[in-house]
Amino acid sequence: MYCLSTTGLVAQTGGWLLSGIVGAAFGVLLGFLFVRWLARTRLEAATLEAERKISEAQSEAEVTRKTAEVDAKAEHLKGQEAIRAESQEMRAEFKEIEKRLAKREDNLEAKLDTLATKERNLEQARSKMESRLEQVAKREEHASTLLAERREQLLQVAKFTTEEAKRILFEELSRELEHEGAELVEKAVASAKDEALRRSREITLTAIQRYAGEHTCDSTVSTVDIPSDDMKGRVIGREGRNIRAFEKVTGVDVIVDDTPGVVVVSAFDPVRREVARRSLERLIQDGRIHPGRIEELVDQVGKEIDEEIMDAGKKASLEANVGGLHRKQLDLLGRLKFRTSYGQNVLRHSLEVAFLCQAIADELGLDGRLARRCGLLHDVGKAIDHNAEGSHPKIGADFCKRFNERSEVLNAIEGHHADLPSSSPYTPIVMAADTISAARPGGRRESLERYVQRLQELEDVAKKPEGVKEAFAIQAGREIRVIVDAKKVDDAMAAKVSRDIAAQIEEKMTYPGEIRVTVLREVRAVSLAQ
Repeated sequence: MYCLSTTGLVAQTGGWLLSGIVGAAFGVLLGFLFVRWLARTRLEAATLEAERKISEAQSEAEVTRKTAEVDAKAEHLKGQEAIRAESQEMRAEFKEIEKRLAKREDNLEAKLDTLATKERNLEQARSKMESRLEQVAKREEHASTLLAERREQLLQVAKFTTEEAKRILFEELSRELEHEGAELVEKAVASAKDEALRRSREITLTAIQRYAGEHTCDSTVSTVDIPSDDMKGRVIGREGRNIRAFEKVTGVDVIVDDTPGVVVVSAFDPVRREVARRSLERLIQDGRIHPGRIEELVDQVGKEIDEEIMDAGKKASLEANVGGLHRKQLDLLGRLKFRTSYGQNVLRHSLEVAFLCQAIADELGLDGRLARRCGLLHDVGKAIDHNAEGSHPKIGADFCKRFNERSEVLNAIEGHHADLPSSSPYTPIVMAADTISAARPGGRRESLERYVQRLQELEDVAKKPEGVKEAFAIQAGREIRVIVDAKKVDDAMAAKVSRDIAAQIEEKMTYPGEIRVTVLREVRAVSLAQ
């Protein structure tokens, strides 16, 4: 029973397996057919899509091709237009060249005609010259014959040999040539002097006109205004302690007299005097005057003055366009701001000389920058001449030598007052510019009393030589006219009197610039017709 059931179960199971296998095979077949159909469908769809894209690509390619053809045609047209325009321009240029060539050809033909005419004229002139030369040769031959005849006649009459006659003739010719040579040399020297004088005046006037400076320069003030006598007493202090402390700190002399409202500050050093003046003004404004405040304020003003000095030196260097100066040189230049000479500010005078030196050097074809440097530094020794021995040119040259200044600059500094010979042309240029700056109208200032006194001294010196009748100072003391007695002084003595008066003026007087001495000798002959 059990076996039967097992067998039936196996049979039943086999049927099921067979049915499952068949069903699976059928399902696989159906799946395969479906997949194949799906693949074919997708393939057809892809084929259609590809055909569509190919068609679109062909359409776009066609459009692109047509667009490219249109663009190419447009570019071709543009190129043709450009070529056409260029060809027209070239034709115009060719026509212009043809016109110029034709004009040149006409000019050449005209020149050829002119040359042909000149050649004919030259040929005619040559023929005339040849005929004249023949005539001259004949005349020379005839003259030689006549000269030989005359020589023979002269030798017979004078009874001289040929050698003796030649010697006498050569001696006479030598004397004549010496006389003519002396006259020519004298004329040449006079002409050279006139030309040099004219040229020097022209250069000087050009330099003065190119530089337009101030007519007067400010001088350093050495007085301080006091608002009241009470303030003057506070400046003096109890038993004079304030004024003694002030003089000790500043190194100046303070003069307090009966003059109302004024205190005089006196010092040889202009910078020290300026420090004292400003310090005293600030003390009066502040009102607190005692030794401690005086020392503090003087120290503060001293530092300000030092900065101002350096700033003034730098500004002067920039204004004169002189670079490469050492800091100590700039400091000395700034100190010249507080130094005056005959009322003329020395720093402004140095700048004037620098500009004038450049103008004169430019006119002479020299180095204007080097001349400007020489002019700016020529009076630098005046800033320290009260602290060193010697003249300010020597002091300035020794000072600048320490900073490797050029030999031309050193010679101009030391020799601008003719203390030593000039070794370069820049030294006389500085001398001339220095004289122009000092002697120009308004360059230096002096009081009326000093001015009248100087003119009187000038006339007195000019009247001392023997034979002088009158002497008159003219042109603000720049010239002295001396009238001499014609019976006592002849022409030669007049020149000697002029030189003697000039030497006496140089020896006994102090004056800015130069003074011209003119001696006048007049002879009057008076007769009466009755």
